[in-house]
Amino acid sequence: MTDDASVAAAAAHIEAREGGIDVLINNAGVFGTHNPADQITATDASEVFEVNVVGIVRVTHAFLPLLRTSAHPVIVNVSSGMGSFAATHDAERVESRNLAPLYTASKAAVTMLTTQYAKSWPDVKVNAADPGYTATDFNGHSGPQTVTEGTDAIVELATIGPDGPTGTFRDRHGEMAW
Repeated sequence: MTDDASVAAAAAHIEAREGGIDVLINNAGVFGTHNPADQITATDASEVFEVNVVGIVRVTHAFLPLLRTSAHPVIVNVSSGMGSFAATHDAERVESRNLAPLYTASKAAVTMLTTQYAKSWPDVKVNAADPGYTATDFNGHSGPQTVTEGTDAIVELATIGPDGPTGTFRDRHGEMAW
């Protein structure tokens, strides 16, 4: 995600082997520092945004020509409810109780990038998915959802047909407020 040459080599390998792809799932994310907001530096921000946002741009740019070989190309960007303004302001939701300035800002950027890509490429279905608070290495397996539950929205969006949605943000329960 962070190296142009590596991403280009991966795209070239897949093109040589497969000729194209139907679905691209951008699923990379780093949390970044756990420092309080007043101790976060520009370097900290650069490290998080380089993976979580710039990485999606890099990979999407490299793989878009391969996607365009498909009759029904689909991109799913894995975002987070922690990047939702609605969820982070809803006291009933777990997202409102977590302070993670860089992670949340980067995931809000992922969701906005998704809408802009969807508007820019009417021939490609581009959506964002929130896996939710899923028990993974990312959170020390503290999430209440299984990995299968966490991938429900990703799989649903990856397998949409040509009349499926584009520019949406979903979790396993349906469309999410931004």
